[in-house]
Amino acid sequence: MANQSKVYHAVGKRKTSIARVYMQAGQGQITINGRSAEVYFPKLYRESLNLPMTISGSKANFDVRINVMGGGSASQADACKFGISKALVLHDASNRPALKKAMLLTRDSRVVERKKYGHKKARKSFQFSKR
Repeated sequence: MANQSKVYHAVGKRKTSIARVYMQAGQGQITINGRSAEVYFPKLYRESLNLPMTISGSKANFDVRINVMGGGSASQADACKFGISKALVLHDASNRPALKKAMLLTRDSRVVERKKYGHKKARKSFQFSKR
C-alpha cells in the first residue's frame, strides 16, 4: 500500500477536453474547477464520473481535485473519468484489471474530422450539377 498523504496526478483526455486530476487521501469529495461535482455536472455525468471509484471500491477514501478545460460537458466528464481511473492505478496497481475490464483505461481517440476545402462540412459536398 502506498503512502496515504501522497498526491497522485494523472491527465485524462477526450475529444478536445483535457482534465488534470489530483487525488489524495480524504473524505470522498470531488472538486472540479473550484466547484463541487454536484454544481459542475448534471446527474447523468456525475454517475459516470464516480464509476472508477465505485469499481475500485475507494469512493470515500480520496478527495479529488480536477482542473478541466475545453470541449463540452460530456467530453469533460469522460476526460475526468479517464484521469481518475489513471490516478487510481497509480495509487494501487491491483485496481488495474477491474478498471481495464470496465474499459476505463482506454482513451477514446475519436475526434471531430476536419473540414475539407471544396466541401460544406468534412464530407458533405455542394450539390453537383451535370449541366
